[in-house]
Amino acid sequence: MADRLAASTNSHHGSTLAEALAGIAAAGFRSVEITSVPGWTEHIRRDADAAEIAEVKRLLAENGLTAVSLSGHSDLVTDAGMDEFRKALGLCRQLGISMITTSTGGHDASSAGSLEEQRAAFLERIPVLADEAAADGITICLETHGGLLATGQMAADLIRETGRSNIGINYDPGNVIFYGGVRPEDDLPKSVGLIKHMHVKDQIGGPGVWNFPATGTGEIDFPVLFAALDAAGFDGPASVEVEFQGEPWPPLNDVNDAVAQSYRYVRQFIPE
Repeated sequence: MADRLAASTNSHHGSTLAEALAGIAAAGFRSVEITSVPGWTEHIRRDADAAEIAEVKRLLAENGLTAVSLSGHSDLVTDAGMDEFRKALGLCRQLGISMITTSTGGHDASSAGSLEEQRAAFLERIPVLADEAAADGITICLETHGGLLATGQMAADLIRETGRSNIGINYDPGNVIFYGGVRPEDDLPKSVGLIKHMHVKDQIGGPGVWNFPATGTGEIDFPVLFAALDAAGFDGPASVEVEFQGEPWPPLNDVNDAVAQSYRYVRQFIPE
């Protein structure tokens, strides 16, 4: 069984996949969430050919890592976004990944109209995508990432409307502060039964402040969050993500140090 404690390659935004996986493995991780987000962190292209897929598999094996999820953020309120998400599902199939994390659109999805218009567009499109994912045993994890998914409670309400058992939440506590203006210690329990994937991301400064430091060095009370997750029987991946203070990203050595520090802190909540 793969280690539930994972690391997102998004922490290595600006680095190559080879550099990211080497740093993640050196930190002590054995599981990884690979990021494929065009225009942001694209450690594997959506249109990757067979040779690229083979190279990803080689790098994973070389570093003793198992890919447990794919960050495949797509605009799920548009037809073009559906096509991009299908490509991400294809990557999951080729890499043997059974969980994909995504938002419903961009950081706030504001370009897609009002929240009610976005909700209608999403609920119209998601059933077919969920069925396609389910056919290959893939779970779609909607990330608390602004817009329709600004908080865990909003995400839970939306997921219940889909009526699909292979759709859950990728809960990001840093994001519910940044985008939703709520405290995760209060918000997570309202959605904990639908959480299937976790981004273990810290935050400093409150709503709208892009400051996501090494996990355990910020202002989030992770003992409270993990106690709530444990009580609910959460057994999905918990993927460390560090996004610093935005671009420009720190040097690679500093990124590796932050990822290693995060591993040491989070390991206490997810024993080997």
